[in-house]
Amino acid sequence: MPTPTEAVRAAISADHAYADPALWITRVPDTALLDRAAALEREGPLGRAFWGVPVAVKDNIDVAGLPTSAGCPEYAYLPAVNAVCVQRLLDAGAVVMGKTNLDQFATGLVGVRSPYGVPRNAFDPERVPGGSSSGSAVAVAAGIVPVALGTDTAGSGRVPAMFGSVVGLKPTIGSVSASGMVPACRSIDTVSVFAGSVDAALAVLRVISGPDAADPYSRAAPFPHLRRGGLPDAARIATVAVPEALAGPYARAAALFTSSEPADITTFLDIARLLYDGPWVAERTAALRNVVEIRPDILHPVTRMILLGGLDRRTVDAFDAFHALALARREAASLFARCDALLVPTTLPCPTLIEVAADPLGVNARLGTWTNFVNLCDLAAIAVPAGMGEDGLPFGVTLIGPAWSEGRLAALADHVHRALSQTIGATGMPLPEPAALDPLAADETALFCIGGHMAGLPLNPQLTALGARFMRTARTVAGYRLYALGNRPGLLRAPDGGTVAGEVWGLPTAGIGALLAQVPPPLGFGTVTLEDGSCLGFLAEAAGIADAPDITLSGGWRAWLGLR
Repeated sequence: MPTPTEAVRAAISADHAYADPALWITRVPDTALLDRAAALEREGPLGRAFWGVPVAVKDNIDVAGLPTSAGCPEYAYLPAVNAVCVQRLLDAGAVVMGKTNLDQFATGLVGVRSPYGVPRNAFDPERVPGGSSSGSAVAVAAGIVPVALGTDTAGSGRVPAMFGSVVGLKPTIGSVSASGMVPACRSIDTVSVFAGSVDAALAVLRVISGPDAADPYSRAAPFPHLRRGGLPDAARIATVAVPEALAGPYARAAALFTSSEPADITTFLDIARLLYDGPWVAERTAALRNVVEIRPDILHPVTRMILLGGLDRRTVDAFDAFHALALARREAASLFARCDALLVPTTLPCPTLIEVAADPLGVNARLGTWTNFVNLCDLAAIAVPAGMGEDGLPFGVTLIGPAWSEGRLAALADHVHRALSQTIGATGMPLPEPAALDPLAADETALFCIGGHMAGLPLNPQLTALGARFMRTARTVAGYRLYALGNRPGLLRAPDGGTVAGEVWGLPTAGIGALLAQVPPPLGFGTVTLEDGSCLGFLAEAAGIADAPDITLSGGWRAWLGLR
């Protein structure tokens, strides 16, 4: 592990080598960065997770003492305090290198709507960098910083991640405080994270997340949601129809999962179009009403066109949109009751600067095809590199799950990244070794599942809804018998019995009662002895299995389902 001074010197050197004048809006001087590194070195690590780690911050997030412009020089102000997310990173020992460029007021997915210039795409200078978090994504893709903060309303933390072949993590709305962030659509905005790996992004999120009483949209997690889950063999993945140009690389990503099903996401795509043609345009305008009504001349021409359009939106149309959103959220809940994640291409192939100049609104809208609905439907998402597309440029996919599913999504997303793209951005640097599975915590209970609660089976959502995470496959010692009780099995202790396969899940202990309430007799919980120890597990009462078929020889419920 490098010292803070070594890490900061490397970041400074990489920045000078990349030499992109449009990447930063405000860059902290080299001497000040080295002073901060030296001070951290004198203090020592003190258990700080980001001791001496250089980070970049999108310039719509406050850093005390550095101007916040949101990509508009005439709007800029000098904050006296840090945004909550920035303060938490600083408390963890990070070194803020500066404020990065963006599509003005985070309005756009292309990364070109800025009077400060266009950050250079790390793979092809003739292509857009993606936005709106253009500079933050490029800073990671170019190897200047290992992690960066962006924001995400319609895909701003995911589209530029694909174009830079890095990870873009869009957290659950309200899980990270928005205090100190210039709003775009306040009700669906979130701070996002760019990193070279899923584990690095998750580590940042662990530091910056948490409730904030000063943010009215902040909310407390219903359970610890950022613990890294394992990768179940039978994870259920929903797939989508994609254009022919993306079919090959998308199919390679989908093929990494053995259990998948096609999903009709028409409702999601319909609601996505409302983000730039519905009440959320008016919400963007409301966030900047004083600018739009009094000083529209300071806005970028395309940004001004979009925000002025919000003044004409009708309330009656807004209610139609809210009703449509309620339907979309209901369909999302139904989808994730059947599947662990939705796999989509992150976006379309990276357009050229010339293509965007010729059709700035149309190209931008198409880039949000698979990102716009995610925030609206209150979902979590992790965008990861997935090799190269047919155009020879980075391709990426996004794993989408319900709110508070980031820890479970991490295992799925990391699996794709490591299988299809083993390097970080344009640096050629290999991915670090994957992080170890988070051990069972003091407030978790290991639960041995032997039936429909296992991964990929119909009752598994009862576990995941309570915050459970997959730990490992396991098997009982000899001395158990398994019986088929219709649509579920019953496990019984029997001296002359055999061994039975199952899975161990880490369940928040507070959820045990809620799960037990959903388990019908003759099933219940008891201690089950496994080959590698003992834990709580599903057991049946002997009286309840009379005349039930003994299926012990099948080896387990999943095998029995395959034999029937």
